[in-house]
Amino acid sequence: MIEVDELTKRYGATTAVNGLTFTVRPGHVTGFLGPNGAGKSTTLRMILGLNEPTAGTVTVNGHRVRDLPRGLRHVGALLDAADVHGGRSAAAHLSILARSNAIARRRVDEVLEEVGLAGVARRRIGGFSLGMKQRLGIAAALLGDPPVLLFDEPLNGLDPEGVRWVRGLFRRLAAQGRTVFVSSHLMSEMEHTADRLIVIGRGELIADEPLAEFAARGTRLSVTARTPDAAALAAVLTAEGATVVPDGDQVLTVTGASAARIGELAFRHRIVLHELAARTASLEAAFMELTADRVEYLAGDHR
Repeated sequence: MIEVDELTKRYGATTAVNGLTFTVRPGHVTGFLGPNGAGKSTTLRMILGLNEPTAGTVTVNGHRVRDLPRGLRHVGALLDAADVHGGRSAAAHLSILARSNAIARRRVDEVLEEVGLAGVARRRIGGFSLGMKQRLGIAAALLGDPPVLLFDEPLNGLDPEGVRWVRGLFRRLAAQGRTVFVSSHLMSEMEHTADRLIVIGRGELIADEPLAEFAARGTRLSVTARTPDAAALAAVLTAEGATVVPDGDQVLTVTGASAARIGELAFRHRIVLHELAARTASLEAAFMELTADRVEYLAGDHR
């Protein structure tokens, strides 16, 4: 479990993280989202004891990470897949980490096999692709078989098979009762991977809730209606108080009226419907709406 309490980090006059409080519990994949400059990386570094908070506390299973001996046995993390010595082999890199944390050498071979790098274990890391380095970083996080795992943008550089593998890995780790905390800017992957979300903006907490609840509350659901008599249906729905936006000659996008209500009104007014489909809640739309006033850097912003 990761417990963050009133966590604050300032760099001079700049506040990167401001009074963050949340808990990441075991048994779930928890996504960590926020616009660029929101303070996600700073928060992860404070969790791992790499940055000292200006105020507040953060513990992993009740302890500060920097106070834990043989840290890889307690928490595994991938922050920057490229931050490795390119002259070493994958096996040598993991062997050094294993030795420094009193982890059996056989564990190196096990995690290399698990992440699909057993065949290139003796190759120098400098010749690895970004996707291979991501796999190596995940292997390092798994090395100590820790109960808590943190990943910062773990999908960068992975091909579709790699993305599918990582998605399944995170779910397996959570099913084993581990705490899995994943920071990513890829909304589509969070929709497929995360059970819960912690969302921050400009260093402050925006949401801490199940993914489905976040998506549903942050976006107005709409209904697509296709009819050869779009003008008549639009008039009926507008009179009902719905908002109607034409999308071509025969297609309407409707908000403020359910699919069932639109069907009832069309039937009552003898309007033929060729299609009626409710649009599901979109995580990306919810994220954009709820973080709109917390974005640090905007395209075309010349402040």
